[in-house]
Amino acid sequence: MEFALVTSAKVLRARLARDGDAAEHQAIMDDAALVVEADRWGWKYVWTAEHHFLERYSHMSASEVFLGYAAALTSHIHLGSGIFNLNPSVNHPVRVAERVAMLDHLSDGRFEFGTGRGAGSLEVTGFDIPDAGDTTRAAWDEVIREFLPMWESTDYRHDSALFRVPHPASTRPTRNVLPKIWRKPHPPLWVACGNAPTYEKAARMGLGALGFSFGSPQANAANIENYKQHIGRAEPIGRFVNDNVLLVSMLVCLDDGRRAREVMARSGSQETSALAGYYHDTFNRDGRPAPVDTGTDLSLEEVDSAIAGGRLVCGDPDEVIDQLQAFVDVGCDQIGFLLPMSVPMDHAVETIRLVGRHVIPKLDPDPEHRTSRFRALAA
Repeated sequence: MEFALVTSAKVLRARLARDGDAAEHQAIMDDAALVVEADRWGWKYVWTAEHHFLERYSHMSASEVFLGYAAALTSHIHLGSGIFNLNPSVNHPVRVAERVAMLDHLSDGRFEFGTGRGAGSLEVTGFDIPDAGDTTRAAWDEVIREFLPMWESTDYRHDSALFRVPHPASTRPTRNVLPKIWRKPHPPLWVACGNAPTYEKAARMGLGALGFSFGSPQANAANIENYKQHIGRAEPIGRFVNDNVLLVSMLVCLDDGRRAREVMARSGSQETSALAGYYHDTFNRDGRPAPVDTGTDLSLEEVDSAIAGGRLVCGDPDEVIDQLQAFVDVGCDQIGFLLPMSVPMDHAVETIRLVGRHVIPKLDPDPEHRTSRFRALAA
């Protein structure tokens, strides 16, 4: 099982209290510093969100800029868009194709192309999209198939109700989308998955599944099993099948397990979960918004209960290895960790260092990225 850092420039209450007017800037710069640490300590991936209007939950709206900056600071870690929104009202498909190719060049093939439809109604309606359901689903279904033609042809054209390239009045009927992909055939393709039908769709299309949902590994076991049952019969929309499932959790790993639990209790995990439920309203199956003002602190008993239930990963390195076995057992290919929430920077750095030194060698001894192997075979 491979390891990833998940960054989204969260500006939670504790950071606001600590950093004041500098909180937003410090959140962005701390995320960049953590990517450098993860690269130094052998973490294989970082996933960077693209969100809009989601106050406190994520102030990472121009993730392609962040990823280009991170590419210059790192040498090994793969840099993923988690996700680029494919709706033309948010990002024109040609601009997305251009950004992906540029990041492929600047990272020397380390970019991973994660896609999706947006976090929920507050986000997408801000771009004059009427809803976060069928409208965004149909847009993603159409756009995801257009990237290969844009990257591989010199005379691209598209004409639908969703978007047109070029305008029909143009005297030149096609366009050459530039630059082209550097590392052939193209970056690994992923899609954000929040429910069972999307996991199955990802598998049938040969896409990696970004399981950006909070929950225990056991709660995601059925989705992973469904994905794995269909990935072997994929009809890939890209040039290769990206057989990969990522799950996300929250992590604090320190030398002292009790100290790790004390830090986790004040980490903002409660606030993060509440904000996720509030903004990702398409995930709320009972139709009720999550209480966005949920308190930030947990008791140590609540932390232990969350660890036992697989909802948090916390402790010393040996405890973390034991807890992660549950993710391995359900077939998770990659585990992504949210940091730092409201964890002080020194504890976040220590977490990344200890996982890199003691945990990754036990659970991921292979130096090659799984996605690199798929891509190289296709090339």
